Amino acid sequence: MFEVTQKTPYQPITRTTYSSLPQIQQLDPELREHIEVVSTVFPFRTNAYIVDHLIDWEKVPDDPIYQLTFPQRGMLSDDDYETIAGLIRRGAKAELQAAADAIRLRHNPHPAGQLTHNVPKLDGRPLPGLQHKYAETVLFFPSRGQTCHAYCSYCFRWAQFVGIQDLKFAAKEADDLVRYLTAHHEVTDVLFTGGDPMIMKTEALRTYVEPLLSPELSHVQSIRIGTKALAYWPQRFVTDDDADDLLRLFEQIIRSGRHVAIMAHYSHPRELAQPIAQRAVSRLRDIGCEIRMQAPIIRHVNDNARAWATLWRQGVRLGMIPYYMFVSRDTGPKNYFEVPLAESYSIFRKAYAQVSGLARTVRGPVMSATPGKVLINGVATVGGQRVFVLTFLQGRDPAWVKRPFFAHYDPDATWLFDLKPAFGAPEQFFDPDASYTHVWR
Repeated sequence: MFEVTQKTPYQPITRTTYSSLPQIQQLDPELREHIEVVSTVFPFRTNAYIVDHLIDWEKVPDDPIYQLTFPQRGMLSDDDYETIAGLIRRGAKAELQAAADAIRLRHNPHPAGQLTHNVPKLDGRPLPGLQHKYAETVLFFPSRGQTCHAYCSYCFRWAQFVGIQDLKFAAKEADDLVRYLTAHHEVTDVLFTGGDPMIMKTEALRTYVEPLLSPELSHVQSIRIGTKALAYWPQRFVTDDDADDLLRLFEQIIRSGRHVAIMAHYSHPRELAQPIAQRAVSRLRDIGCEIRMQAPIIRHVNDNARAWATLWRQGVRLGMIPYYMFVSRDTGPKNYFEVPLAESYSIFRKAYAQVSGLARTVRGPVMSATPGKVLINGVATVGGQRVFVLTFLQGRDPAWVKRPFFAHYDPDATWLFDLKPAFGAPEQFFDPDASYTHVWR
């Protein structure tokens, strides 16, 4: 177990350093090749805390945390795998980079309109590093927070980390964010995201946060921090050199009259097992931060009801709020990780039935698709036809929210756009591709 008092400097493990790990050297050569080949295409980064304390190496490659953090053979098609493996064997570096880039661009690097639909404008100028999809919430991507303590192998923002400049979005300063918020009083929530903003030192985070606490931005009521650090590097909140400074910054936000919500990404109950992970949660709660738990359902990691029910129960015991079970987005190596919608709903329902009302704050399965956040409410038979019952929790057009709609039941569908309208309707009531320019644009 990782003791709470133990101080360990953060040291990333990447595709250039992983082979020196004793655990890797003991792996079958075929598994070592899988890591080398797949990490040439998709980003790979982990750390010693995950390697030494979260992965059960006796169960590799089936261990869920290993599947979650190390590249897997099935993430590439057979043809793409052989192409990359062959170029590595020949030492063809220039060809290797071009081949990897070509594969990446075929994997939908920016789903749900991240670059085409969500980037707001100010005085006619696009604002890099901001996204404004729903009226009340602005996403902010600080440039110094555009990496992570470790990368999830299925990550829907993997394109941020592969070195292709045109695929990145980040803001170097908060000036544009402040000007945009000053002009848009409908915004109540700002979500710091990435990457992971908790990769930043507190001093850097403070430069982005403090300008939002001015009286002129009193309409901004909540500061959200989207992070996986509570699972992947809980030391950030407990034993890092500036952990106390970070908590004081959160206290400053709360004293200003704002709400601090930590949008904590937990994929598996093992991420809560270590004492330091539990201590990180208690330290945040002690100063008044709210912690909400969310993650997608991922094949090979948490595609069973027991894992989710255990995770939600443990979270509630520690004082957190189960929030979302997402559906893995249509990007990157989705074919390896995706779970059919019907199966996802069945898993959610079985897990939901195992927990008390305190954990039934959770919503799922939820697809963050181009039109909005779509919830699978259930599967039913209506007029003799088996259908998915769906609704928008958020929509590009607010008029869509909580308006139920139906889709033909398809046991193999894995995403919203795989579904056909029910009852012979030619289309749904929403246009899945429209940008829907609203007053906040």
